Amino acid sequence: MLLGAGSDAEDVIQEAFVKGFRNLSRYRGESSFRSWLLAIVANETRNLHRSRSRRDGLALRAAAAQDGSEVGEDAAVGGVLAAERRAALVAALRQLPVKDREVIVCRFLLDLTEEETVTTLGWPRGTVKSRTYRALAKLRGLLDREEVRRG
Repeated sequence: MLLGAGSDAEDVIQEAFVKGFRNLSRYRGESSFRSWLLAIVANETRNLHRSRSRRDGLALRAAAAQDGSEVGEDAAVGGVLAAERRAALVAALRQLPVKDREVIVCRFLLDLTEEETVTTLGWPRGTVKSRTYRALAKLRGLLDREEVRRG
């Protein structure tokens, strides 16, 4: 789960669906059903983190599954570079504060609209806009430092 449930993602999603079903009568249609359900998933993920005593923050998983037995040399080099970029991005995301990470995940990894992000995170629109801007700036800074470190 991109919001940080990690290996417990299936449990979080299952619990979110159960809670969504139980509270279906509370869905008022003010937002899309998708946003409403994603808000439940986000809350369940937060609950998971609280119960873990806020270990290391959110854990993002980047799956790099490459199938194909005859991979050319260029594809192999490209795969290695892509894996390095993913690893650098995940490492930089892990360094961000939790709320910055959440807004980046919602807006760019889950590809939610601004309105869906507002509903999912339960924040005011202005907070989503400003936090997205600041989080992207922090992420760029972290990635630039990583690039300089590598030479």
